[in-house]
Amino acid sequence: MNAATPSRISLAPLHAVLAQLDDFILGKPRETRLALACLLARGHLLIEDVPGVGKTTLAHALAATLGLAFQRVQFTSDMLPADLIGVSIYDRDSHAFRFHAGPVFSQVVLADEINRATPKTQSALLEAMEERQVTLDGETRELPDPFFVIATQNPSSQIGTFPLPESQLDRFLMRITLGYPDAAAERAMLLGEDRREMLRDAKPVISLAELADSQHAVRRVHVAPALVDYVQALCRATREAPDFHNGLSPRAALGLLAAARAWALLAGRDMVIPEDVQAVFAAVATHRLLARASNRPQPELVAKLQAAVAIP
Repeated sequence: MNAATPSRISLAPLHAVLAQLDDFILGKPRETRLALACLLARGHLLIEDVPGVGKTTLAHALAATLGLAFQRVQFTSDMLPADLIGVSIYDRDSHAFRFHAGPVFSQVVLADEINRATPKTQSALLEAMEERQVTLDGETRELPDPFFVIATQNPSSQIGTFPLPESQLDRFLMRITLGYPDAAAERAMLLGEDRREMLRDAKPVISLAELADSQHAVRRVHVAPALVDYVQALCRATREAPDFHNGLSPRAALGLLAAARAWALLAGRDMVIPEDVQAVFAAVATHRLLARASNRPQPELVAKLQAAVAIP
């Protein structure tokens, strides 16, 4: 991308971010690229996988690489909304209630094992994720900018989990899985430096101003009318498909377009092409499309639907 493009930013800092993330999460370049695209599109990220494959490490690595304030919250069945948002406590000296902010007031919030908390606690994140603010005791408090929620969840088949409701799932722009590393990546990890030590020594490779410029640049990536037709065709296909309870909402369509713009920017383009939409479609759509047969996401059905929609 050069200075003549609408974005007018240097991609070097973003490429440095991806390079450092790939040092932490070995053998998963596509997943780390999706995670960064999610942040650039001002969305939130859901990572679903079995324990021990690097979900939490990816969240730590993103915060450290971007130089953002980070808070990790371990979700449990006895967790209360106040544990996340904060609480007002009466101060005798001032004869007034004083608000003590919870961990949600951070630039990157890791909601670890979010589906182990009860629906009441899960719902405490809804306003924060959608409006980027928190209302408590009749007062609205703005959250930091950027504000990025990374939630991890274990497979719903595991004991002690509470499935996220559709309204909560729809607040996540993307859902990704990391999966097991291949043999070469796993061997490099086994013989290499401990990831926790690497995270302690990690330095930011992009400034807050550069990150903000990149997020603004995403909105300026051009989308042709034919590309909008393609996005609408994909969304319409999900709504008409008999395999799913419900199709993609207008919010999901907006998210798909924003994610495609971010993917295009990372590829150095100032316009979205169909391949950008295809690259992010599964991550944006799969968690929103629950199969009628199992009432769970079915990635293979989403891939089949995507392949059936003609590219303009």
